[in-house]
Amino acid sequence: MADVVDKDRKILVAVDEGEESMYALSWCLKNIISQCCKDTLFLLYVRSAQAFHSSLDGTGYLFSADVLATVDKYSNDVANCIIEKAKRMCREKGDDEVKVEEIIESGDPRDVICRVAENINADVLVMGSHGYGLIQRAFLGSVSNHCAQNVKCPVLIVKKPKSSSSATGTK
Repeated sequence: MADVVDKDRKILVAVDEGEESMYALSWCLKNIISQCCKDTLFLLYVRSAQAFHSSLDGTGYLFSADVLATVDKYSNDVANCIIEKAKRMCREKGDDEVKVEEIIESGDPRDVICRVAENINADVLVMGSHGYGLIQRAFLGSVSNHCAQNVKCPVLIVKKPKSSSSATGTK
């Protein structure tokens, strides 16, 4: 039992713009992070792959280098903002002993999350559930479902509870 307590764990938390991922991070800080361990919390944000790979859009209009640079800067700013929000939450709710590292990658979130979990040899992957219905999942796919089936470490999918007013039907 002492081996489990003394182990330095690598906990990967996938964060994005949604409330669900921040709820999952908050839940992780309250329920998984242990004060007796030297856990490392890896915050992973996956930027969408560049929407256009050439300087031509679908209608044949030419994008200037300035437009492409602005789009890239905006994408970087969003990534940095999300990571900073997550780090602030770690400082406010977490233990000072927890080491926090940030990872920002680009690509398909399903593939990137699986690859990063393997690369860092994560002990657990924590992610939020967007709560898509059956139809949305069929068309959009489920990142959490894909990761649960393809990541080698345990995957904890945290579902944000519905507010009490919407659950009871009152306003």
